[in-house]
Amino acid sequence: MANPGGGLRPRHILIFAAAAVLCAVSSPVGAFYLPGVAPRDFQKVIDRPIPCLLARMFPRFLSLSDPADDELQVKVNKLSSIKTQLPYDYYFLDYCKPEAIKNSAENLGEVLRGDRIENSVYNFKMRRDESCKIICRRKLSQEAVKNFKEKIDDEYRVNMILDNLPVVVPRQTREGSQTPSFEHGYRVGYKLKDDKYYINNHLSFKVLYHEDQTSPDARIVGFHVIPSSIKHEYGAWDDTNPTAQTCNANIKITPGSHTPQEVAPDAYVVFSYDVTFEASEIIWASRWDVYLLSSDSQIHWFSIVNSLMIVLFLSGMVAMIMMRTLYKDIANYNQLDNQDEAQEETGWKLVHGDVFRPPVHSGLLCVYVGTGVQFFGMTLVTMMFALLGFLSPANRGGLMTAMVLLWVFMGVLAGYTSSRLYKMFKGTEWKKITLKTAFMFPGIIFAVFFFLNALIWGEKSSGAVPFGTMFALFLLWFGISVPLVFVGSFLGFKQPAIEDPVKTNKIPRQIPEQAWYLQPAFAILAGGILPFGAVFIELFFILTSIWLNQFYYIFGFLFIVFIILIVTCAEITIVLCYFQLCSEDYHWWWRAYLTAGSSALYLFAYAIFYFFNKLEITKLVSGILYFGYMLIISYAFFVLTGTIGFYACFWFVRKIYASVKID
Repeated sequence: MANPGGGLRPRHILIFAAAAVLCAVSSPVGAFYLPGVAPRDFQKVIDRPIPCLLARMFPRFLSLSDPADDELQVKVNKLSSIKTQLPYDYYFLDYCKPEAIKNSAENLGEVLRGDRIENSVYNFKMRRDESCKIICRRKLSQEAVKNFKEKIDDEYRVNMILDNLPVVVPRQTREGSQTPSFEHGYRVGYKLKDDKYYINNHLSFKVLYHEDQTSPDARIVGFHVIPSSIKHEYGAWDDTNPTAQTCNANIKITPGSHTPQEVAPDAYVVFSYDVTFEASEIIWASRWDVYLLSSDSQIHWFSIVNSLMIVLFLSGMVAMIMMRTLYKDIANYNQLDNQDEAQEETGWKLVHGDVFRPPVHSGLLCVYVGTGVQFFGMTLVTMMFALLGFLSPANRGGLMTAMVLLWVFMGVLAGYTSSRLYKMFKGTEWKKITLKTAFMFPGIIFAVFFFLNALIWGEKSSGAVPFGTMFALFLLWFGISVPLVFVGSFLGFKQPAIEDPVKTNKIPRQIPEQAWYLQPAFAILAGGILPFGAVFIELFFILTSIWLNQFYYIFGFLFIVFIILIVTCAEITIVLCYFQLCSEDYHWWWRAYLTAGSSALYLFAYAIFYFFNKLEITKLVSGILYFGYMLIISYAFFVLTGTIGFYACFWFVRKIYASVKID
């Protein structure tokens, strides 16, 4: 009996399942890969062997020789410029368009970065070289000419993707250098001394592939392009079968070999390309090395190691001095026999009755400490995922997505920490503190972000976060983060209050006049130098990856620097807190937070230096974007380092006052 619905019968489904299992087992490629990094095999269409015996037996039900697997589809990404920092959609310019523009599946991180990945008219066949091929002809309108000229002036680059590999342009290697260097993306065009603009309308692609010795499969390991500008010569134009005298198999188009195509109103621009395939010894697992290796890698490694050695040496010295001095103090205090000797003693023991007195604005301190713990947890887990390879550059937007989601789920730690600290300060309005914890830091960040996004939207840039994504961020914040903060706060407030090791006097002790170097402003600013010194060299490479469109993937070194940052924040805060208590100043709560947090001031000052010395930003909106985002980064760094310093000092003060005998 016929199957009127056209569907498969149960026996057909069983046959298909058995065939799929056998084909997977016999495949040379592993069956499981992490998302975003799975290799894809391509075969040549001609004389393609059928991969599985069952496919021969049941061709009606198994379309295993789908030619689409052998078609290489080039996708286009955003137009980017280091001069404006404003990305634009590829089709913002009047390029050739496919019949239907389809957006690829994007994650949250890709949208926040301004990536807009779409299909294009560039489609290849695996290992099939093509000489000059015309794809379309466009007549430039006044608006199109204006857009092209603006993008050429601002040095915009076109970003394309093939098999998850970004396109690169080979650069001329330096003398004596064996390592080839590449630029990410190709220029939209160029401007000559005659003040005329020329468009790169011909692309010479080269696809590198690595052959599998045991099968006809091959994997893409490189995607290069050399752009050229050429004014194509042609007769009567036929849209169905376009041809040109300057575009055939006998003509090799290279930069400067032909008359360039000028960008002018009502000019007809013919877009073309050619593609060659080249076997390569690069294996699939190493294909990203080209993007990750920088030309100054030796300087990078030496600088980081040198910085780490200096910071480790200073940290060891500080720790040694502190341990010897502190043990001597504790031994002396515990050897006092009578009250008269105790009264004659000076130092940190004398403020034992005030050292645990709640500070002014204690609720605000609880909020900032809870937020810092949330940020610390997000940073630590993100780095662990990055070290394990889950956040590789192949997984575009993965790092940003992980940070946002981890921030949301770490809200439970923020609520728990702030409520426990608030209960220790004898506070009772834990719900108010919870609301501040849930809304203060994210609210400030979102207000700045919304303002910057409005500027980007006004420039018609693809970097503007669309309404749907903005709604998703609100949903993550109000629907998940805020409830988790309340859950954590509820659990924290149910815990018994943290007991102080000594009792607090009812009447506050008078603080003697402090030396100039122990004044709060000087001590706080001096305390931020060492933590910043631990990260400023690595900060240069991080800023380069953010603002100069470079890839950053040295998470091993970054994790070491993060550990050093924690150690230096803790040690410098403990040292300055010790000197403060020795001078009988017991207002250490906020100063401990601000001492380590002041490193954020140096970070922002370095960002100003970087802006004027390394970047070529000229537009006002781009400058506002840079300083706006660096303000967000510095604020987050302040919260992170301040919390580390606070908890280090909190542990230190409790430890030393629990170690001496108090009458």
